[in-house]
Amino acid sequence: MTRLAASPLRIGARGARAAILGIGAASPPPVAQEQILRVAREMAGANSQQEAWLDRVFLHSGIEQRGIVLVGDDPGNLDALRRFYPPPVSPADRGPTTQARMSRYAAEAPVLAHAAALQALTTSQTRVDQITHLMTVSCTGFFAPGLDAALIGRLGLSSAVRRLHIGFMGCHAAFNALAAARDAVLADDAARVLVCCVELCSLHFAYGWDPGKLVANALFADGSAAAVIGQPHGQGKAAWHLRDMASLLLPDSLEAMTWRIGDHGFEMTLDQSVPAVIRANLLPWCTAWLARHDLHISDIAGWAIHPGGPKILSAVADTLEIPRQALRFSRHILARHGNMSSATVPFILARMAEEISSGPCVAIGLGPGLIVEGMLLER
Repeated sequence: MTRLAASPLRIGARGARAAILGIGAASPPPVAQEQILRVAREMAGANSQQEAWLDRVFLHSGIEQRGIVLVGDDPGNLDALRRFYPPPVSPADRGPTTQARMSRYAAEAPVLAHAAALQALTTSQTRVDQITHLMTVSCTGFFAPGLDAALIGRLGLSSAVRRLHIGFMGCHAAFNALAAARDAVLADDAARVLVCCVELCSLHFAYGWDPGKLVANALFADGSAAAVIGQPHGQGKAAWHLRDMASLLLPDSLEAMTWRIGDHGFEMTLDQSVPAVIRANLLPWCTAWLARHDLHISDIAGWAIHPGGPKILSAVADTLEIPRQALRFSRHILARHGNMSSATVPFILARMAEEISSGPCVAIGLGPGLIVEGMLLER
């Protein structure tokens, strides 16, 4: 039996509500997927037969272009990318060390996060001195003092701002941060929370011939997304009201998706069973969760599904029995930005807001576990 874990909607004595008041997004210069493929062939050390397989994986990924911090300001020139990822000197060469990758992360991540946070403050009409809580999210890098300290200095936030970092949780980590932000707002009418996700997945491209890691090389990208959460005073229909959050650890799936620290970057594994596990478990979970709010799948006005890849999107559409058109926002972000891990769903919500002005909406993300995170929103 599928067990549902959710955070019930709590209303304070004064009718408190928590909402996403504004979203900001920032991407490095986009690089065409065909260009990245050229470097990927060199890193893999592939023969002609292997190159044919690699070409199919890259060019059927649903991705047209991706943001890559390593290209600098000239996405048409791959020299900067090749300086970080030079061709292997031997079959055993696995590229830059984890230390080298983390040094680049510490230099690049605060810049991208700052750009997204500034945009979120602007779109939410929030002054810097109104931010009471700062929550940072990343699974692609570590350093300390970290993103929180960097953003406090760059934005001019209060030195007494409450801080929380959500690290290494994977593609659904924005949901975990938004759930914590929602709790803070429901607990304190005056709380206004800045959530900032930044992921530099390109720092973990893998060398050598390992099909699972090469699939990850084909999908993941760099980006940052931020959101301001608070009570929706004055924001009206522009705000995304956070009605509920829910989680599910899928059975017998602990090795289906992993993210581990290696000597040459963080190592992703994606098992071929992931779409089948989704098809077996997602529908009963989602149906039971929505029923608690007197909703059915057919009542949902918009879907923000994390685009782990085209097969995962197809599995979600098939098992929930929703039309492929319902996932157009997810497919659009995948095509234009790639899979930016935790930053991706906020990008999708910002795109979805351009078309959907009312009604209940659902966001779903998956991460290592396999764990599904759900978010019920309404405009």
